[in-house]
Amino acid sequence: MCTVCGCGTDPVIDDGTENGAGGHKHDHHHHDHEHEHEHEHEHGHDHDHGDHHDHHDHDHVHHEDGATHYGKGIAGVHVPGMSQEKIIQVERDILSKNDRLAAANRAHLAQRGIFALNFVSSPGSGKTTLLARMIRELKERMEITVIEGDQQTSNDAMRIREAGARAVQINTGKGCHLDAHMVGHAIETLEPAENSVLFIENVGNLVCPAAFDLGEAHKVVVLSVTEGEDKPLKYPDMFAAADIMVLNKSDLLPHLDFNTGLCIANAMRVNPKLQTFIVSARTGEGMEALYAWLEASAARRAAAAKVA
Repeated sequence: MCTVCGCGTDPVIDDGTENGAGGHKHDHHHHDHEHEHEHEHEHGHDHDHGDHHDHHDHDHVHHEDGATHYGKGIAGVHVPGMSQEKIIQVERDILSKNDRLAAANRAHLAQRGIFALNFVSSPGSGKTTLLARMIRELKERMEITVIEGDQQTSNDAMRIREAGARAVQINTGKGCHLDAHMVGHAIETLEPAENSVLFIENVGNLVCPAAFDLGEAHKVVVLSVTEGEDKPLKYPDMFAAADIMVLNKSDLLPHLDFNTGLCIANAMRVNPKLQTFIVSARTGEGMEALYAWLEASAARRAAAAKVA
């Protein structure tokens, strides 16, 4: 269970082949790198009446602005019927298991010199358009494979394949994020080449993906100029977890009342180490700087794998 939203269903993975065209649930089977297949999503439907009152005492705070602020307890989140202590216990169990699987993914990728990026954003930020452009313009310079995450459909994986990259689609059902277990299966299905680049496009959501390490080298948060300068302050966990911010749709700036400097300043308040690229996935503006960073980073990963 995600203690923020209570999500959790078996993922469906579509690799674009005839056998996978309709999608299929992955059986729990043996892998070369360690994976624990019992992807436990505890749903917390049983109300713990003994500590229910404590949950109401400490889970929310009323402020003078008239708002009710949930997640002010020690767990930082609100789950009906569960005490803050129980939420912490469940969250620790889930994240601990995910972190072990993510570490296995990371070791596997590092050993093969594969540079993996986890792209996260709100729906509609232009992630898929951005990735498709990157693939079209870089496919002669490096090999790129893609893991696509959505709740339903294989539309984005189809767009990625049309751009020239092999892709696997993960449909999470009611799940609002990818996790290391899903990504580990997808890596085995995709089999990225040594010294290549792996893009992971997460489910559109600026909350839950922040907490789940997938084994990537970096989280890349994509923010469009249509979303508002205060987005980093509204969703600080995601911007704190990311290393890179791509500010997309810069071609729309002349038509919007958007303060780029203020947006970057807000993001830096949350994460002073955040590196920002201002781009337009539609026109290509600013993309070369992003490409230069990507190529240099991928080269360093490949060189490190050779030394190891």
